[in-house]
Amino acid sequence: MSARIDYPLFNDLLPGVQEALVAAGAALKQAGLDPALGELVKLRASQLNGCSFCLQYHLNLARRVGVSQAKLDLLAAWHDATCFSDAERAALAWAEWLTRLPQPAQPDEVYRALARHFDASAIAALSVAIATINAWNRLGVGLGFVPPAPQ
Repeated sequence: MSARIDYPLFNDLLPGVQEALVAAGAALKQAGLDPALGELVKLRASQLNGCSFCLQYHLNLARRVGVSQAKLDLLAAWHDATCFSDAERAALAWAEWLTRLPQPAQPDEVYRALARHFDASAIAALSVAIATINAWNRLGVGLGFVPPAPQ
């Protein structure tokens, strides 16, 4: 695989964009978003978008923050996997809904399930994490970023 515009060149061409997206991630840490949950929703969105760069990058991070191998193995089939908590299921459903916009159905049911497990601050943080990874996915897929090495 060869990049259309590789990741280092992208950062050189538009350093403010990379810095802004990284700053959004830093704000999520300050907001207290659970790092493991953040990695799960980023991985799920990246699976849906087919972004190999973001998948490998966030698999590396997920392992570092202690996400179990069982969850990583079954993430694509989380609906049927028993290793995910109800809160994780709600967050993953929200990640899928926000990633697959537009959809004919309203998100009220998905949002109500999310609100049973998370307060408004956590929902806002999850939504930013999902929006940010979708931005990265579109850059990674569109520009053909080559995935980093597995760790």
